[in-house]
Amino acid sequence: MNPAMAIFFPLFTLLEDSGYLPRIAFNLDKPFKKAGTCGKQALTMCMGFGCNAAGVTGCRIISSPRERIIATVTNAFVPCNGRFPALIAIITMFFAGASAFSSAAMLTGVILLGVFMTFLVSYILSKTLLKGVPSFFSLEMPPYRKPQIGKVIVRSVFDRTLFVLARAAAVAAPAGVIIWLAANIQVDGVSLLNLCADFLDPFASLFGLDGVILIAFILGFPANEIVVPIILMAYTCSGTITEMGDLTSIHTLLTANGWTDITAISFLLFSLMHWPCSTTLLTVKKETGTLKWTLLSAIIPTAAGFIICFIFANTARIFM
Repeated sequence: MNPAMAIFFPLFTLLEDSGYLPRIAFNLDKPFKKAGTCGKQALTMCMGFGCNAAGVTGCRIISSPRERIIATVTNAFVPCNGRFPALIAIITMFFAGASAFSSAAMLTGVILLGVFMTFLVSYILSKTLLKGVPSFFSLEMPPYRKPQIGKVIVRSVFDRTLFVLARAAAVAAPAGVIIWLAANIQVDGVSLLNLCADFLDPFASLFGLDGVILIAFILGFPANEIVVPIILMAYTCSGTITEMGDLTSIHTLLTANGWTDITAISFLLFSLMHWPCSTTLLTVKKETGTLKWTLLSAIIPTAAGFIICFIFANTARIFM
């Protein structure tokens, strides 16, 4: 998690310190207003690309309680840095090949789908659960100024990067124990991980996935970075998490275990829309102070992911 955040957050803080970000919020207020929220959500959504937990924390800048909750619940629809490596790898292996342009174009399409879902769910929430709650939009427009590099680095490292890592560490150790036990405890020569995958396989196939992919997402709850390594661990029947290496050999392994283009696209869709990581949900609970919005922050993107994967997979099977 750390390398991507150590790059993203200082750059984001530089834009913030220069006075540019409030102008983005002002310019994007009109389209967000049509979705029932305000332009400040554009900034929290951008922070979500670095880390959804930090994006949720950034929702504090939104004055209206209603709009703050909308931004909090929908932040997981944009892919964080933990999901980008898997998205890029799957796109490259199954669709783009050696073409960097094709890979970038498809990744951009996935990102735009996440942005579209953010607007759509924000609109639905503003017309249903959060209908009729008063809101207002106020924004101070600071002058452009030269960023203070030293303060920017300190603020981005301590207030954002280390903040996220500290919360992630709180669940990393117990999650690591669970994953290790699932991969190493065997029943009749089959690991608990693969037994659970076999049990989930009929359900997962409805959505274009398989049991291994679904159990990997479940065990990847502490951090999205480990979803693909868990998939590789299950397919190779290894007792330890396998790092992503040569994409050609990974592609061979995945296709040997039944992956098709439908599986790959379903994986991309579900990776974009599923429950947030544990760090993000802990942050939602802290920021909202209620279990209701914490659960909805997990249920809403997951329901969207299952519905879209179900529609895509079963439609694609008809024509392919």
